[in-house]
Amino acid sequence: MRGIAVLRRLTEADGSASLSGLERATGLARSTVDRITATLARMGYLRLDGRDAVLAPRLAELGNAYLAALRLPRVLDPHADALADELDESVSLAVRDRDGVRFIHQATRRRAMSLSFRIGDLLPAERTAPGPLFASEWSEEDWTRWRERRAADPEDRGFPAVPARSRPYDGGAAVSALPASQRPTVGDDFEQRTADAARAGWALDDQLVEPGLVALSMPVREAGRIACVVNVVSHTSRHSASELRDALLPRLRTAVAEMERALAQDEAGSATATDAVTDASAVNAATEITATPLPSPPSGLADWTGASKQELGREFIESLARGLTVITAFGEGRGELTLTAVTQATGLPRATARRALITLEHLGYVTAHDRVFRLTPRVLGLGFPPLSRTTLPEIAAPHLTELSQRLRDSVSLAVLTGDEIQYTGHVSTRGIMSVRVTVGTRQPAYATSLGRAILADLPVARAMEATAGARGPVTGRTGMDPERFRAELDRVRTTGYALIEEELEQGLRSVAVPVRDRAGRTVAAVNVAMHSSRRTAEACVSEVLPELRETARRIEADLHIAARFRRVPRT
Repeated sequence: MRGIAVLRRLTEADGSASLSGLERATGLARSTVDRITATLARMGYLRLDGRDAVLAPRLAELGNAYLAALRLPRVLDPHADALADELDESVSLAVRDRDGVRFIHQATRRRAMSLSFRIGDLLPAERTAPGPLFASEWSEEDWTRWRERRAADPEDRGFPAVPARSRPYDGGAAVSALPASQRPTVGDDFEQRTADAARAGWALDDQLVEPGLVALSMPVREAGRIACVVNVVSHTSRHSASELRDALLPRLRTAVAEMERALAQDEAGSATATDAVTDASAVNAATEITATPLPSPPSGLADWTGASKQELGREFIESLARGLTVITAFGEGRGELTLTAVTQATGLPRATARRALITLEHLGYVTAHDRVFRLTPRVLGLGFPPLSRTTLPEIAAPHLTELSQRLRDSVSLAVLTGDEIQYTGHVSTRGIMSVRVTVGTRQPAYATSLGRAILADLPVARAMEATAGARGPVTGRTGMDPERFRAELDRVRTTGYALIEEELEQGLRSVAVPVRDRAGRTVAAVNVAMHSSRRTAEACVSEVLPELRETARRIEADLHIAARFRRVPRT
């Protein structure tokens, strides 16, 4: 419980906080904060940067477990992306979280005026377009909880993702025309808006979240209940709320119908697969059935926790590590699990798994019904919002720093832009003579190890274009002959690394390896560069290359977790 409290405070602090700040925010003793952060750092869920704790990309695997178990992102994200492209507006998918709303997908537009919520952000239902639609299915108990929350937190201080309400609501043309003293506060008309949404089948947000923002929402239903809500977001310089409704509602209805058909087809396919498994089990033996095979237990989980406890002593909290591991037992095809299934998936003793599930249920991260457990949207509140905005350079930065410190050489990250590479990350050494590059600098791809590591993954014709428009050799050693360059790319493709000697600059030697995404495509490259007198080419291969490959592997591991349910910007 205390460990989760620390994660929540770090999330509210946008992913980074000092240890003393966490002590004050949680009310925990400093020694407890130190033990919790040491345990989370050991798990790879955060890193300790001096006196600060910073959330690490690997923590997103908790939110990924919920999103995979939910199934909606896998089925509906492509439809939301297509709708955003067609309408040229930002589109999001939202689910209910008690009397709030959480976003599970964002398809944004690249504009100077960016409109998007972070995946996992929690918003008060009364200040959103999806809220009245979800509230149309609330029970009287839900309404009571909402009224109590409104009375206890009239300014929405408990929702860090939205501006606090410190003044009367002035959104909407009709309301804005009223004197300030007569304007209602946000939420006063929520029950009426809910009734209107239930009748109309859609709802508007006319600057409820913040001035200038408008949104139109419609529910996506499955088996007669609201599974999620599609939310189209714009701003008043493009549309008024009524204009947004009139212009986009017909197309939104069509998109929702397509989404509902996709869910029905996916459910039918899952049912067929489950029936096949059930039939096979009836022939063989009575076993516990899940839609897809359970994962094997994490490799050596008991040994890992034991070794961590041995190394860190009382600084390592086994119950925290094991409790968070239970969340990762859920996933695609594993949306509902029994205690036995959780035990099998994690390798934890049954009693340990049971205690963890009871604690998670008490905290609202798990629900239980008929001995079956499900994750709740609240899991997304454990670090996912700040991590959902992480870029590739931000993911790579700590790994580049660690590599540079180990080798005492300069390290860079770059992406391909046309026929050039663009440096997106760089760490220099402190020596008198070191390789220094400004982030954003561009170099011809054909003359750099970074460029060749990326070009080798492209179709040959596209890769050869990098030399076709070249201005000529950068130095006297730059390889420009097309056949020799093609052979060099073949070698890079076969060996998995690129090595250049004084082809970009006299005295400069560098070695690079690719960074690949979840689909195996090269999206960037990382290199180590030095003066040619520092190491021979052979030493670069024998000493530097293994460390470089390990760094690329770690960057890829974080990237694959971060990119499972969103696009990670390369720059």
